[in-house]
Amino acid sequence: MAISRTKIIFSWVCSGLATLFLLMDSIIKIISLPEAVETTQELGYQASIVPTLGIILLLCTAVYLIPKTSVLGAVLLTAYFGGAIATHLRVENPLFSHVLFPVYIAIFVWAGLILRNPSLKKYFLITT
Repeated sequence: MAISRTKIIFSWVCSGLATLFLLMDSIIKIISLPEAVETTQELGYQASIVPTLGIILLLCTAVYLIPKTSVLGAVLLTAYFGGAIATHLRVENPLFSHVLFPVYIAIFVWAGLILRNPSLKKYFLITT
C-alpha cells in the first residue's frame, strides 16, 4: 500500500518538530544552562543530574532518528516523557501547560512514525 506524499511530508514535519525540541532540550541540559539547572531544581532534583538527563534524552532521540530503531526510540522517549509527567504531577504544576506538555511531544513523535509506517496503526487500535 502506497503512502500519499502529503502523509509523508506531514510525518516528517511531526517528527522534525519533535526532534528539534528534544535536541534543543537535551543540549541545554548537557551544557547546564542556568535556566535548565534552575528549572530542574524547582522540580525537586539536584543540579548535578541535569547533564545526565540531557545525555539520556539525547541518546533516546538519537535512537528515534535512526530509521531501523525509530520505534524503539519512540518507546524510550515515551518512558522519558512518563517521568516528566510524574515529576510535574508531583510538584503540582498546571495540567495543560506543564503536566501534559510531554504528551503533546509524544503525539508528534508517534504521529510521525505512524504516518510513515501504517503497519504501526494496529498497535494503537487505529482503523482507516
